[in-house]
Amino acid sequence: MKDENKQIKISQKAILFDNDGKILTIRRTETAPTWSLHWDLPGGALDYGEDIKYGIAREIKEETGLDVQDLSVMDIISRLKDKEEEFLTAIRYLVTICYTARPMTTKVVLSYEHDDFKWVTPDEFQQLKASPRNKKFVEIFKSLQTQNKIKRLYEK
Repeated sequence: MKDENKQIKISQKAILFDNDGKILTIRRTETAPTWSLHWDLPGGALDYGEDIKYGIAREIKEETGLDVQDLSVMDIISRLKDKEEEFLTAIRYLVTICYTARPMTTKVVLSYEHDDFKWVTPDEFQQLKASPRNKKFVEIFKSLQTQNKIKRLYEK
Protein backbone atom coordinates (compact mmCIF):
# COMPACT_ATOMS: atom_id res chain seq x y z
CA MET A 1 0.00 0.00 0.00
CA LYS A 2 1.47 3.34 -1.05
CA ASP A 3 0.36 6.55 0.63
CA GLU A 4 2.62 9.59 0.38
CA ASN A 5 0.82 11.35 3.27
CA LYS A 6 1.49 8.66 5.86
CA GLN A 7 4.78 8.52 7.69
CA ILE A 8 6.57 5.92 9.78
CA LYS A 9 8.13 6.65 13.16
CA ILE A 10 10.88 4.42 14.53
CA SER A 11 11.25 4.26 18.29
CA GLN A 12 13.53 2.19 20.46
CA LYS A 13 13.26 0.75 23.98
CA ALA A 14 15.79 -1.04 26.15
CA ILE A 15 15.42 -3.55 28.92
CA LEU A 16 18.35 -2.83 31.22
CA PHE A 17 18.90 -5.66 33.66
CA ASP A 18 21.16 -6.14 36.65
CA ASN A 19 22.96 -9.23 37.93
CA ASP A 20 19.84 -10.30 39.84
CA GLY A 21 17.71 -10.22 36.68
CA LYS A 22 15.80 -7.12 37.78
CA ILE A 23 14.97 -4.56 35.12
CA LEU A 24 15.03 -0.78 35.26
CA THR A 25 11.72 0.99 34.86
CA ILE A 26 11.28 4.77 34.81
CA ARG A 27 8.04 6.65 35.37
CA ARG A 28 6.92 9.26 32.86
CA THR A 29 5.99 12.64 34.34
CA GLU A 30 2.47 13.97 34.67
CA THR A 31 3.18 16.37 31.78
CA ALA A 32 4.47 13.70 29.38
CA PRO A 33 2.77 13.96 25.96
CA THR A 34 1.88 10.24 26.00
CA TRP A 35 1.42 7.63 28.71
CA SER A 36 1.75 10.19 31.54
CA LEU A 37 2.45 8.66 34.97
CA HIS A 38 2.99 5.25 33.35
CA TRP A 39 6.07 3.16 34.00
CA ASP A 40 8.31 3.01 30.97
CA LEU A 41 11.46 1.43 29.60
CA PRO A 42 14.34 3.72 28.64
CA GLY A 43 14.32 4.75 25.00
CA GLY A 44 12.80 7.11 22.49
CA ALA A 45 12.61 8.16 18.89
CA LEU A 46 15.37 7.43 16.43
CA ASP A 47 16.53 10.69 14.84
CA TYR A 48 16.61 10.94 11.05
CA GLY A 49 19.93 9.57 9.75
CA GLU A 50 21.03 8.33 13.18
CA ASP A 51 22.72 4.94 13.62
CA ILE A 52 20.26 2.73 15.53
CA LYS A 53 22.68 1.50 18.21
CA TYR A 54 24.03 5.00 18.74
CA GLY A 55 20.42 6.23 18.99
CA ILE A 56 19.36 3.82 21.73
CA ALA A 57 22.59 4.37 23.69
CA ARG A 58 21.98 8.13 23.44
CA GLU A 59 18.37 7.79 24.65
CA ILE A 60 19.41 5.55 27.57
CA LYS A 61 22.09 8.04 28.60
CA GLU A 62 19.72 11.04 28.27
CA GLU A 63 16.91 9.45 30.28
CA THR A 64 18.86 7.54 32.95
CA GLY A 65 22.45 8.80 32.92
CA LEU A 66 23.59 5.21 32.35
CA ASP A 67 26.10 3.82 29.90
CA VAL A 68 25.43 0.25 28.76
CA GLN A 69 27.24 -2.80 27.47
CA ASP A 70 26.17 -5.92 25.60
CA LEU A 71 23.42 -4.12 23.68
CA SER A 72 21.45 -6.67 21.67
CA VAL A 73 18.20 -6.54 19.68
CA MET A 74 15.54 -8.61 21.46
CA ASP A 75 12.38 -7.91 19.44
CA ILE A 76 10.84 -5.61 16.85
CA ILE A 77 7.16 -4.74 16.59
CA SER A 78 5.16 -2.61 14.19
CA ARG A 79 1.70 -1.18 14.64
CA LEU A 80 -0.71 1.60 13.83
CA LYS A 81 -0.64 4.44 16.34
CA ASP A 82 -3.01 4.21 19.30
CA LYS A 83 -5.21 6.76 21.09
CA GLU A 84 -2.34 7.91 23.33
CA GLU A 85 -0.44 8.96 20.19
CA GLU A 86 -3.12 10.99 18.39
CA PHE A 87 -0.96 14.12 18.68
CA LEU A 88 1.43 12.53 16.14
CA THR A 89 -0.68 13.94 13.30
CA ALA A 90 1.53 13.01 10.33
CA ILE A 91 2.60 9.67 11.79
CA ARG A 92 0.35 6.72 11.11
CA TYR A 93 2.59 3.69 11.57
CA LEU A 94 5.13 2.99 14.29
CA VAL A 95 8.03 0.55 14.49
CA THR A 96 9.68 -0.15 17.85
CA ILE A 97 12.96 -1.97 18.31
CA CYS A 98 13.55 -3.39 21.78
CA TYR A 99 17.02 -4.21 23.08
CA THR A 100 18.47 -5.88 26.13
CA ALA A 101 21.57 -4.44 27.75
CA ARG A 102 23.53 -4.41 30.98
CA PRO A 103 24.18 -1.04 32.59
CA MET A 104 27.79 -0.28 33.53
CA THR A 105 26.47 0.93 36.91
CA THR A 106 23.07 1.05 38.63
CA LYS A 107 23.38 4.72 39.66
CA VAL A 108 20.41 6.27 37.81
CA VAL A 109 20.16 10.02 37.14
CA LEU A 110 16.73 10.81 35.67
CA SER A 111 16.04 13.39 32.99
CA TYR A 112 13.20 15.93 33.21
CA GLU A 113 10.98 13.46 31.28
CA HIS A 114 10.74 11.04 34.22
CA ASP A 115 10.11 11.50 37.93
CA ASP A 116 10.85 8.11 39.48
CA PHE A 117 12.64 4.82 38.83
CA LYS A 118 12.95 1.37 40.32
CA TRP A 119 14.52 -1.99 39.67
CA VAL A 120 11.82 -4.65 39.47
CA THR A 121 11.37 -8.26 38.46
CA PRO A 122 9.57 -8.88 35.16
CA ASP A 123 6.54 -10.10 37.15
CA GLU A 124 6.52 -6.90 39.22
CA PHE A 125 6.68 -4.83 36.03
CA GLN A 126 3.54 -6.56 34.72
CA GLN A 127 1.65 -5.27 37.78
CA LEU A 128 2.63 -1.64 37.11
CA LYS A 129 0.70 0.92 35.08
CA ALA A 130 2.58 0.56 31.78
CA SER A 131 1.83 0.54 28.07
CA PRO A 132 0.81 -2.76 26.43
CA ARG A 133 3.87 -2.48 24.15
CA ASN A 134 6.28 -2.35 27.09
CA LYS A 135 4.45 -5.15 28.92
CA LYS A 136 4.82 -7.30 25.79
CA PHE A 137 8.56 -6.60 25.63
CA VAL A 138 9.01 -7.48 29.31
CA GLU A 139 7.02 -10.69 28.84
CA ILE A 140 9.38 -11.69 26.00
CA PHE A 141 12.37 -10.83 28.19
CA LYS A 142 10.97 -12.99 31.01
CA SER A 143 10.48 -15.90 28.60
CA LEU A 144 14.10 -15.59 27.45
CA GLN A 145 15.23 -15.42 31.09
CA THR A 146 13.23 -18.54 31.94
CA GLN A 147 14.91 -20.38 29.05
CA ASN A 148 18.32 -19.12 30.27
CA LYS A 149 18.83 -17.42 26.91
CA ILE A 150 19.54 -14.02 28.45
CA LYS A 151 22.20 -15.40 30.80
CA ARG A 152 23.90 -17.39 28.01
CA LEU A 153 23.78 -14.40 25.71
CA TYR A 154 25.98 -12.38 28.08
CA GLU A 155 28.30 -15.00 29.49
CA LYS A 156 31.86 -14.35 28.52
